[in-house]
Amino acid sequence: MRDFGASSPIDPNFWHRLGGMSKSPILYQTAENPEWWRSSVIYQIYPRSFADGNGDGMGDLQGVTARLESLQELGIDAIWFSPFFKSPQKDAGYDVSDYKDIDPLFGTLADFDEMLAALHKVGIRVYVDIVPNHSSNLHEWFKEAIAAKPGSKARDRYIFRDGRGKKGELPPTDWVSHFAPSAWTHESAMGGKHNQWYMHWFAPEQPDFNWDNPEIQKDFLKTLKFWADRGVDAFRIDVAHALKKDLSEPLRNLDVFEGLEQRGSKGKGILADRDELFKIYKEWRKLFNTYDPPRVAVAEAFVHPERLPLYASTKTLGQCFDFRFIDTPFEAGAYKNATQEAIELAEKNKSTCTWTLSNHDQIRHATKMGLNPAVNRRDWMLSNGTSHPLDMESGTNNGLAATLYILALPGSTYMFQGEELGLHEVTDIPESSIQDPQYLRNHKIDKGRDGCRVPLPWTKSGSSFGFGTGSAHLPQPNWFGDYSVEVEEKDAHSPLAIYRRALELRKDLQTKEEIKWHKTSDVSVLHFSRPNGWHCITNFRAQEYAMPKGEILISSKPLVNGKIPAGTTVWFKKK
Repeated sequence: MRDFGASSPIDPNFWHRLGGMSKSPILYQTAENPEWWRSSVIYQIYPRSFADGNGDGMGDLQGVTARLESLQELGIDAIWFSPFFKSPQKDAGYDVSDYKDIDPLFGTLADFDEMLAALHKVGIRVYVDIVPNHSSNLHEWFKEAIAAKPGSKARDRYIFRDGRGKKGELPPTDWVSHFAPSAWTHESAMGGKHNQWYMHWFAPEQPDFNWDNPEIQKDFLKTLKFWADRGVDAFRIDVAHALKKDLSEPLRNLDVFEGLEQRGSKGKGILADRDELFKIYKEWRKLFNTYDPPRVAVAEAFVHPERLPLYASTKTLGQCFDFRFIDTPFEAGAYKNATQEAIELAEKNKSTCTWTLSNHDQIRHATKMGLNPAVNRRDWMLSNGTSHPLDMESGTNNGLAATLYILALPGSTYMFQGEELGLHEVTDIPESSIQDPQYLRNHKIDKGRDGCRVPLPWTKSGSSFGFGTGSAHLPQPNWFGDYSVEVEEKDAHSPLAIYRRALELRKDLQTKEEIKWHKTSDVSVLHFSRPNGWHCITNFRAQEYAMPKGEILISSKPLVNGKIPAGTTVWFKKK
């Protein structure tokens, strides 16, 4: 059993003074809060690993519906679902074969409708993850393209080109893929007979669409409308920076390789972040604005920070992930700089900040914060977490402090399932059990992302710790039981308890999207306030720091003799 502290992280008299806190959800009605997304807490569910409703070892939509009470008690405002569309599952559903249907692994459209209605009934909105850059190789359009001749309408939906060399035996360019050495695969690998190559920025089973083709643009508008008409409130746009490429002939090689995202290209890159993108997103915005309230989207865009406003503009998608805190060291100066930069960008695009510490592609932040910052995390993961020590207690404490810090900032916060339990990365998944193509296709130089995707523990014991009635599709470590919902619900000082209290407090404390910085006597301590007198103070690495005068609302770690320990965030109000 873990020890989360000897005293309560919240002032017990606070509840009495407020007359109790309302547990009713934020009103779902459109007229009440049309810009709900500006200050919401969005919880990412990775469907295959959240809850298994039918006992087949795979999470599903029925499992989500069955855990509705837990989601409501957590206090989130919305859920972002990673893809659940029909898919051969070569990349955990990010290889879509049918954008308008549910994969049988996860259920049916009827299951989705039931889940959506249940979530809406308790005031939880829903984001659907749209994957527009590429499809599965088993998408009907790609199967048609492989069977068609060069120059055909079917092939023009994707990116096919003749190869280099005397017989076309070499890839058309030197472009590389995230999941393979080359971004080009010869069509013969998929049964094609016309000696061309097709482009894929990810796995060969994920061919890229040709977004220069108007048919692609029209069809994705139909997809967005299909889900919006069904009642979906918002969308997460996968690799939103990558849709448009420079496909002018002759195709250019990457003379100066700036990384796959081409972050320094400022709209003129070959493979990503091109200015033509925003014509597409302006059309999406026109569609979104036909609904009441308008639908909104958040872009996954790995671009130069100066380009983020183009994606987050209210004329385009509305929001854009700001991933800076995922890799920002847990240090006061770094956190303040990152905060200021993000707020200034949000002001520039007249949108709002989006804070996040974890997602399905990253090592869980509790683990990162428990490692020496000098450790190469990729190598550490390849060693199954044995090459350097991990301070799990410190990582958990720092992670909770960071969470309270970002929850106090203006804007919206995106959480990843399991972080509310203080879950750490599973580092020792056997090679035979790894599913992630990032590992399987990168010459085993990267352990991949399965370690953060292990099915959640709901109970202390059982074959899958309550995830389902049978086993889980990824192996769960023995220590998972101590991090289960069942265990943490009984512990008033657990990460789950802190998350629930913080999210409930946050609803009542929300105010104007502004902050004011306050001086501290130690450079390792940050202190800011919101316009309604809501203060947040974080002790990053100092020795115990004197608590300012005020009414303590919540602390990520118990105070020691009235002082804030290292790795602790406190919310308070001035008396």
